[in-house]
Amino acid sequence: MASAFLLAIVFLPTPGLALAFAIVIGLGCWEWSRLAGWSSIVARGLYVTALMAAMVGLYLHCELGNSPDRDQVQPFLGLACLWWSIALLWLKSYPASTVLWSTVAMRSLMGVLILVPAWLAAVFLLTLPQGGLLMVAMVIVVAAADIGAYFSGKAWGRHKLAPDVSPAKTWEGFWGGMLCCFVLAIAAWYAMPVQLDHIGLVQVIAVVLTTAVASVVGDLIVSMVKRESGVKDSGSLLPGHGGVLDRLDSLSGAAPVFALGLLLAGW
Repeated sequence: MASAFLLAIVFLPTPGLALAFAIVIGLGCWEWSRLAGWSSIVARGLYVTALMAAMVGLYLHCELGNSPDRDQVQPFLGLACLWWSIALLWLKSYPASTVLWSTVAMRSLMGVLILVPAWLAAVFLLTLPQGGLLMVAMVIVVAAADIGAYFSGKAWGRHKLAPDVSPAKTWEGFWGGMLCCFVLAIAAWYAMPVQLDHIGLVQVIAVVLTTAVASVVGDLIVSMVKRESGVKDSGSLLPGHGGVLDRLDSLSGAAPVFALGLLLAGW
């Protein structure tokens, strides 16, 4: 999967990458439709179609195929980050918060808010200078947060981060992931080309750490909905990995935060 991702970034043009990402998001949406409570194949298919139509609308409205106007994209990224802030509150108050989002309609809306802005942010990143490198950098940040959390949690994990949602995650693991991303941010800043010296170290650290936090929230929100739905994996499309959505959850939280952070930092 990593090889396919890197090859696509290197060789596919932006419209081709937008389509490839849309297909992956569509597969994740198919899995989410089951978590949302849609049982019939027709209803699930209509849900996926509606989500794909939303992505096409955003592609045309924001002119992602050309040189998109940042003023057109930034409001959508801001709304996505607002959504993740609300999701964090729901996560913190789970299971009491289920009264707000347990209906099929609300869980369906959650799927749209999780997946569509992630696709928009990913495609928009590709239109920025060094867009392919930025996409890879975002994935590395998410991976660093996950890997750092895994090893520090295994070694020192004692205090549960979200016991009602994911009992295996600990605060020690969380802070280990953040430390790993902090070191990564410093290394990234020193590796930046000279022409980007207007972006300071504090800005790089802020973007990287907020992206890492958002990736954790994305992972836990999908886990929260899976727990409420009574399933362990979002699907079985990737044998040995659970579902496509299980690979997208952290990236879905990270992408809009990373893209908006770059804009606010002056990329």
